[in-house]
Amino acid sequence: MFRRAGVGADDGAPGARRPHRWRRILILVIVVALAVVAIPSIAAYFKLNGNITRIDVSRALGNRPTTSPVSEGDPRPLNILVMGSDTRTGIGTTEYGKDTVEGGAHSDTNLLVHISADRQRALVVSIPRDSMTMAPTDCSDPNSTVANGEIRQWNYNFNQGGPGCVIKTLEGLTGVFVNHFVVIDFRGFQDMVDALGGVEVCTNVDIADKDAQFTLPAGRHTLDGKQALGYVRVRKTVNDGSDLNRIRRQQAFLSSVVQQATSTGLLLRPDRLYGFLNAATGAMTTDPDLGATAMASIANSLRHIGIGRIAFVTVPTEVYPKDPNRVQWKESATLIWDAIKADRPMDDSNAGKPKPSSTSTPASPLTVSPDQITVQVSNDSGVEGLALQAGSALAVQGFRIAGYANGPVGETTGVIIRYAAAQRDAARTVAAAFPGATLKADDTLGDVISVHLGAGASNPVAVPNRIGTDPLPSMTLTASPAASDGIETRSADQDICN
Repeated sequence: MFRRAGVGADDGAPGARRPHRWRRILILVIVVALAVVAIPSIAAYFKLNGNITRIDVSRALGNRPTTSPVSEGDPRPLNILVMGSDTRTGIGTTEYGKDTVEGGAHSDTNLLVHISADRQRALVVSIPRDSMTMAPTDCSDPNSTVANGEIRQWNYNFNQGGPGCVIKTLEGLTGVFVNHFVVIDFRGFQDMVDALGGVEVCTNVDIADKDAQFTLPAGRHTLDGKQALGYVRVRKTVNDGSDLNRIRRQQAFLSSVVQQATSTGLLLRPDRLYGFLNAATGAMTTDPDLGATAMASIANSLRHIGIGRIAFVTVPTEVYPKDPNRVQWKESATLIWDAIKADRPMDDSNAGKPKPSSTSTPASPLTVSPDQITVQVSNDSGVEGLALQAGSALAVQGFRIAGYANGPVGETTGVIIRYAAAQRDAARTVAAAFPGATLKADDTLGDVISVHLGAGASNPVAVPNRIGTDPLPSMTLTASPAASDGIETRSADQDICN
């Protein structure tokens, strides 16, 4: 509200309106200061978001694996397929060739990144480029599937039908739902390394590779973008010359990137962070839903993850019988896909870890007493007597045992506890008896909680709200650990020289 001139005894006094004037000046200064800070941020956001190329491949995917939607406040696991395109466009050199033999690009690097629902773990799965698998004959046809398709080398899927073809093939082979995809080309990789100020690598042999246009003596070295591109592409002249060894070097390289980004405080250096993000988004193609906002949300949800909880694994392979220069997936590859679909760590076998306590300590208090819970125990491990042993340890604590069953051997890893939605609290009490168990809702069940003991299943322990004090019976049987058969994991905090 404005005051009329001449009204008020002090209006004409010198400085009478000065406090109001200074308040207005202060407000103006604050607004300008905020504008100076905010406008570059807004501009940076639109610049980064505008850098990203988006394509919609949903029409070509056909029938897909079922998955629950991701919603704020109720997170679900996320699977992001990252593909490295070998297109040479824009990298400023022809040292690596001008194009592929067939024309177009291949995806020699394929990484499926699984982020757990609790945002405390990430698993990065490398898929060998020379893998021979079933694939849709015509990826542009929704009715062309893996089941009625043809055998094709993995990195040709990208050449045949772009990221949509790679996603369709992966989902059809594994049953894993891919939430998002990202394609990064040579130029983006090179620029991101330069934005980081280089990345340290370690090699135990001298490297001299004519195809990759790259030489490097044994030892630790910090490489710029162009050098790093040559390093991760080296294959034939190092060790046995296989793609699998190149994958190991790439995983060590990615570990080094993670270690460097966290140890040098990249997130606390807006200038370097912006340079990194500008380089990444400038050579990035994604699905329509993975823009700068979605990426920021995912990154924010992972802000507390430790690099020791980021693991790398390679799909286990064996020689492809029809061509010794190609490979095919081993049967044990299903252990990786099953772990992703169940959203559990790959290292559930507890090998080399301290034995679990004889009692459990749930994160929150248990609300249903064992004597109010009916349990059926299924032996899916193939170890005779395991279900009866577990049932006896549950019964002595007050659980009511409805019966026993033998499930299919080889389909279950660890302990899986199935329950109807109305029995979730009861299922938590049962899960407390099996530390590390996986809870799965199953609407086909009634009031009975179904416990499945698979490979590597833990034996029961005492729950905090047990009935009675009689000791648990001696448990002499143990479930054999799940066969790894060539599956090795690498932690992101591991020494890059190992």
